[in-house]
Amino acid sequence: MPTLNWIGKEKVINHHQDVPYKILEPQYTFGLDNKTGNASENKIIHGDNLEALKSLLPEYEGKIKCIYIDPPYNTGKENWVYNDNVNHPKLKKWLGQVVGKESEDLSRHDKWLCMMYPRLKLLHKLLSNDGIIFISIDENEIHHLRMLLDDIFGHSNFIEQITWNKRVPKNDKGIGNIHEYILLYAKKDSKSHRFTQLKEGLDDVFDLVLKHKKKNTPISQVEKELKTLYKKNGYDRGITLYNSLDKDYELWGKINLSWPNGQTFGPTYDVIHPKTGKPCKVPDRGWRWKKETFDEYLDYENIEILSDGSFKCGKIWFAKDENTQPSSIKYLNEVKDFLLRSIISLKSSGGIDLELLFDKSTFDYPKPVRLLELLLNSFEDKNAIILDSFAGSGTTAHAVFNLNNQDGGNRKFILVEMEEYANTITAERVKRVINGYGEGKKAVEGSGGDFTYYELGQPLFKEDKMLNEEVPLLKILEYVWYTETKEVFKPQEENYLLGTKHDTAYYFYYQKDSLTTLDESYLRSLKTKAIQYIIYADLCLLDQKLMDKYHIVFKKIPRDITRF
Repeated sequence: MPTLNWIGKEKVINHHQDVPYKILEPQYTFGLDNKTGNASENKIIHGDNLEALKSLLPEYEGKIKCIYIDPPYNTGKENWVYNDNVNHPKLKKWLGQVVGKESEDLSRHDKWLCMMYPRLKLLHKLLSNDGIIFISIDENEIHHLRMLLDDIFGHSNFIEQITWNKRVPKNDKGIGNIHEYILLYAKKDSKSHRFTQLKEGLDDVFDLVLKHKKKNTPISQVEKELKTLYKKNGYDRGITLYNSLDKDYELWGKINLSWPNGQTFGPTYDVIHPKTGKPCKVPDRGWRWKKETFDEYLDYENIEILSDGSFKCGKIWFAKDENTQPSSIKYLNEVKDFLLRSIISLKSSGGIDLELLFDKSTFDYPKPVRLLELLLNSFEDKNAIILDSFAGSGTTAHAVFNLNNQDGGNRKFILVEMEEYANTITAERVKRVINGYGEGKKAVEGSGGDFTYYELGQPLFKEDKMLNEEVPLLKILEYVWYTETKEVFKPQEENYLLGTKHDTAYYFYYQKDSLTTLDESYLRSLKTKAIQYIIYADLCLLDQKLMDKYHIVFKKIPRDITRF
């Protein structure tokens, strides 16, 4: 398989391991009763997303169901909020530190690849085994990004390269460019994933039917209006096929019962017309169903005569006489969605979405809320944790709250934004979505919900590799327990005990203002019985025979604390 090489690759390919682990410092919680002091499960983090992703590992490694990112497209333009030619001062400084003098010779494509690779490595770690990642991109880096993802996620886990038809041309290359791409990969087992989308126009269709149902409008008249609506809006056949109403104003359509394979033949048998009593026309290549299945759907005991003189017998439709082949009946409510399309036609209206929130344009080229709703609703998990590490204006959080209100879900979001507008735009937008926004006819009711806003805090280890004692003890314990067990830390009653796992007791014998020594006196103070003990301390005075006898492993602070 082809591999992608660029200047600086060897310096960044394992750089995610060297990124300093920094703690998350909560600044405020919005939408919760803060008397309890609890943090929200929704997070907005201000800080470099490479460091922020590292800080999420102890709590979220292998737990994120869906990632959506909209990274810089690397267009070479200077006037984007993202400074899309990847010459951001923070990035240039980082490249100089990690890549060294070679960074001075990097093309903008090299810089972009250096920036993306370690971030994608950490995103891969955070994804659950059944997790998926959507990445928005355009033609500038689509080919490079595909190869990066093949390298990190594996070529076999590629699912689709979705084309988003934005309907609004850029007109910047002598051609009306109206599309971008959305790459979709799985963590593993790509073929086991199924993605669906609601049929476009359902709301308008159901609203029209409901309006006439309340008025008790004759069904034949409603059916005429539906066909007019279908023709006017040019809906997909997945909706226009459903153009009949039953007596309860439920929309249904006729599904062909002919054998679908042009190279083979299906079963043949007689189907009796409910009025004439004669056999109906048999399809040229036979029926789609075997007779037993047909009989399950056929109900001659409940015959409904329709307004056009045709008949419904259970879930089988018959024409006025036996000369027309019968069809099966399928209700639109049963098939409201279909497989997510590889081409999504959706107007680029993200700027309009933001103007409703802020009364002015505050951000260039934000993604439409509707696009994010479509993607995040395409997989079946209403309790998913959704991560966006290039959060921008906060569209992902907006979509999460909208979806939860629509279907009663309990999705959670984690947003990361490095720019200074993380609080004034990203978090502010989410606040307004929670509380409601707009006036008059454009007023939008608040979604409810909450989030906690974080800043990236101190690193756990100082540059001299010593433990940073300015970091709260709880954060140190969370880190050490995670490095040992890959589990979330829960405080214990016994002093210095981190917890137990697989018959091993873990102790972190640490005091900020003095050295700790693992000796026989300390050993006698341990209360938890286990087959093996892993004990962190500053010094160890135990005899090796004694340690072997009680299966004790000593780890020196801070030398033996794992850096991940």
